[in-house]
Amino acid sequence: MHALALASLGAATSQDADREDARIADAFAAMIAAVDGDALALAFDSAPSAAVYRHLWRSLARVEDAPRAAGLSARIFALPLTLIVGSEERRDAPVELPGVLDEAAALTAMLRGHGALGGNQAFTLAPTLVAADALAMKRIPILLRWGAFPRTHEAPAAPHDLPPAPMQAHGGDARVYLRFLVGAALAAPGADLYVDGTVGAWGMPAARWLAQGLAIAGTTVLALPHAPSNLVVALQRGRGAQREVSAQLFASNAIRRFRAATGEPSVVISAHYSAESETGGELRLSLSSVFDPADAEGFRCPLYAADHVGEVVEMLVTLMRDCRVNDVQVLPGVHADRDDATGAPLLFKPGALPALH
Repeated sequence: MHALALASLGAATSQDADREDARIADAFAAMIAAVDGDALALAFDSAPSAAVYRHLWRSLARVEDAPRAAGLSARIFALPLTLIVGSEERRDAPVELPGVLDEAAALTAMLRGHGALGGNQAFTLAPTLVAADALAMKRIPILLRWGAFPRTHEAPAAPHDLPPAPMQAHGGDARVYLRFLVGAALAAPGADLYVDGTVGAWGMPAARWLAQGLAIAGTTVLALPHAPSNLVVALQRGRGAQREVSAQLFASNAIRRFRAATGEPSVVISAHYSAESETGGELRLSLSSVFDPADAEGFRCPLYAADHVGEVVEMLVTLMRDCRVNDVQVLPGVHADRDDATGAPLLFKPGALPALH
């Protein structure tokens, strides 16, 4: 698979690239048909470079959208949700939100009424909010198996075997969670269910409905729904949205505290190795003040295998600009995970930057 991806990326002509891509698509289709999640996951987990990973990812997205049966068939999709969960009061123990929709049919009807799935009216949603690992590469063939057979009734059955991922409301600062609603739609071959690619008129009423339906006494939920799409695109879109919202929430709170205590903060953005990260590395956003060297805060920004790191850096720089922070430095290179002196995650301050060569 990696050799085919490299051959496609380095092909001299588009015809040569198409030939290699067709072989990749055939291999992915065979893995899905055989429900071989291990082989699918291995192709991505062992990818030798980000370019190969992204090329395989694009190929899998096209295969996922391709019809697997003649006539009408069930298409599996996911709707990413960024959820900001907080508590109305400080408490000693967190409150758990179960992540289950009591009236999933009502939300489905609302989305149908607003044409959320390219105008498709024959779709349904599973009633559980699932975490990102439910859409992992290993799980893709299992999920798509539910859409492999033609359906003749009005709407397909929602995917099953999707355990809910509870969330917790803590006293103090709110927390950002990524969850997905998984559904199945009855569609003809070639139907583009994701033609809009954006959150349309359905976004605001769905956000209000979710916030009210998920919150329990003493908690608050802000729901930010994102455009539905096939599974592999939904996972990447959802992770990117959660990362951006998490950075926004951290920045707004931290900058407000700095301005109230010591004035304008200075910011350093740096890349680090990290054994805790899925990809072995992450970006870090460090805020500090020259007027109080002991006062510093940091945000650990995850990186995913399909990311263009420069785009994530630009997101952080733009966020600081939007927050009217002028002193922002981006360090070149990749730095250590831990501070040798303290053992804590390494965060840089403008007055103590490493020697750069």
